[in-house]
Amino acid sequence: MRWRSMTETTGTMLDTAPEDSFYAVGWTVSGVATLATIVAVWMFGI
Repeated sequence: MRWRSMTETTGTMLDTAPEDSFYAVGWTVSGVATLATIVAVWMFGI
């Protein structure tokens, strides 16, 4: 993840580097897997 200083000006509203996208996708997949595990345990009583 790349952090910008407050003094740096850019022409774009949102600066998303490719690694930021992979980071967000990784957290999303991890969250969905965690929720699926909780639901499976709740539904099937494993």
